[in-house]
Amino acid sequence: MPSAEDIQTYLAGVWKLMNGRAEGLRQLDLTVDGFWNSFFAILVALPALGVGWVSFANELAGSDPFAYRLWILAKLAVVDLVSWVGPIILFALVARPVGLIDRFVPYVVASNWASAAFAWLLLPPSLIDLFWPASEEATDIISLVVVIVTLVLAWRLTNTVIARGAAVATAVFFAMIAVSVTILLVLQPFLGLAIA
Repeated sequence: MPSAEDIQTYLAGVWKLMNGRAEGLRQLDLTVDGFWNSFFAILVALPALGVGWVSFANELAGSDPFAYRLWILAKLAVVDLVSWVGPIILFALVARPVGLIDRFVPYVVASNWASAAFAWLLLPPSLIDLFWPASEEATDIISLVVVIVTLVLAWRLTNTVIARGAAVATAVFFAMIAVSVTILLVLQPFLGLAIA
């Protein structure tokens, strides 16, 4: 796993990319090892993701036993992991035919570290929902604002890293989002994670 100092460097590079500054790529490790190490971003995101899972499991389980909640948490972890990695696998399959193979590694490394940052950005509404369940309306508004901000930042990162113009970046961005959302919509009901 990368050191804490390296992770801070990667996140600083990602922030530059989100602000349209291509030099942020120089702060990322774009080697083969750096590519695989970027998946440690999932572990960096895990505590923040876990808070959201606990909140959702509490809502879904109701008064069911603790062991059932753990089972729900495990299923939520699988859904999030597949929705994180699934779009990357699809991009790996289509990158060469669409002429973006040279952008594959930079995009995956940058988006992995960006996803870790986004998980932490989404933590405050999850914490509010967990400790103040009656504040559903306020939590929904905060969540909506944070999601919009993360989508804007993710598009800007995509545009900077892909470096083929806004149209290509938008196509990649929406394709990745569409695959991720499709995975969520298919896996959640399949694993019995729909709230009645």
